[in-house]
Amino acid sequence: MEIAAKGNVSATLKVEGSGNITYKTAGVDIDAGNESLRRIKNAVKTSHNKMVMTGLGTFGSLYDLSDVVRNYKEPALVQSVDGVGTKLMIARMMNRFDTVGVDLVNHSLNDILCQGARGITFLDYIAVEKLDPSQVEQLVIGMAGACAENGVALVGGETAELPGIYAKGEYDLAGCITGVVEKSKILTGAEITEGDVIVGLKSSGLHTNGYTLARKVLLDKMGFSVDTSRPELGCTVGEALLAPHRDYSKLVWPLLQKHPVKGIAHITGGGFVDNIPRILPNSVTAVIKRSAWEIPPLFRLIQEGGAVPEDDMYRSTNMGIGLVIVIDKNAAPAFVAALSSAGEPPLIIGHIEKGNGVTKLA
Repeated sequence: MEIAAKGNVSATLKVEGSGNITYKTAGVDIDAGNESLRRIKNAVKTSHNKMVMTGLGTFGSLYDLSDVVRNYKEPALVQSVDGVGTKLMIARMMNRFDTVGVDLVNHSLNDILCQGARGITFLDYIAVEKLDPSQVEQLVIGMAGACAENGVALVGGETAELPGIYAKGEYDLAGCITGVVEKSKILTGAEITEGDVIVGLKSSGLHTNGYTLARKVLLDKMGFSVDTSRPELGCTVGEALLAPHRDYSKLVWPLLQKHPVKGIAHITGGGFVDNIPRILPNSVTAVIKRSAWEIPPLFRLIQEGGAVPEDDMYRSTNMGIGLVIVIDKNAAPAFVAALSSAGEPPLIIGHIEKGNGVTKLA
């Protein structure tokens, strides 16, 4: 992982009549960058395995694919890049940054799971107005822990101090995951057909989408703070909003090797309306039965507190369902039983009918 300070390449600039301006007084603290690197080294190493060929600080990361590809006949790489969005603002309000690192990794794992892949490496990008080594340490500890839990190596990244681009105290976080899938087992949704069953897996909260709406309603309109306790939530508003994004890959990927799943949709930005059609052929429609599950209190609080139209809630949030799986109706009972045996309460939330490649909320 490379700690890099962005800005003028000159470390010291002489300005006539005003004394010396150093890189640090201009706003970039190289020492803070080095301290950040020192703090995160051990955390990053916890995600490394024998395939990682380089340590931190190199210009590029090397990963030995030989052990990975020998288990595949025709291995295909799957890559995805994403961020955490304005959930970062909630983390800043609570001065807690480890969970958004978990969010980033788990979101990325779920995205490539939609094509049948499991993760092998991860890269991160942290950009800040002013480097705080403790903040960077928490972010990386969260990412490294989530990576280690899933056998993914955090092989590198970039931390940039960008005064003048970011407002005071602001920061951003993004990551890139690389995964692998057997070519013959790539999930595209092309085989989804009329009569297939739609299975939903519960979310742990908003995950990483809908936070602009949530902040507008809960913090601005309703006047709550992140420290406000709400009985229906069983915790503070901030704790409910900061609940980590669930990782479904550890549970679902092994089941993909045994059950004929036809398609998976990760319910992120765009909710049900925009995400499920991404895996549908143009000849079918996904019918989601809204009464199939109980909407969690956080979503109800947002909807009622902001008088948000229900259709808008289903388009901007996951409404309590974080992953949608489409499977043949004859194979569905065995798949549902396998999920139950693994400790996951599956929900039959809809079906596939003839249509035009859209989601219909019923």
